[in-house]
Amino acid sequence: VQLQASGGGLVQAGGSLRVSCKARGINFRLYTVNWYRQPPEKQREWVANITSDGEQNYADAVKGRFTVSRDNVYRMAYLQMDRLKPEDTAVYYCKIQHSGADFWGQGTLVTVSS
Repeated sequence: VQLQASGGGLVQAGGSLRVSCKARGINFRLYTVNWYRQPPEKQREWVANITSDGEQNYADAVKGRFTVSRDNVYRMAYLQMDRLKPEDTAVYYCKIQHSGADFWGQGTLVTVSS
């Protein structure tokens, strides 16, 4: 199983950014995709997920601003981030749990300037 995250960058507060996660080596459509982030010098925290049925769940800190989606044909998951705030600055990771093990993407850095 391989996950590759991409799409991070520098954006001004109030702006938007989309990060992507490409999966290889699994029947992607069967799995929930979780998004996490790790702000500088802080613990990694859960952000959102999208289930195999397309159900979306969000942490309170991002609800109403972030949207998760997926494209099972291309084995992609997306995290659309709108109305970004400086406190959203973090390395963003995608994760899939497969056969009892967690598989993480390498992370992509999102920096929101004030």
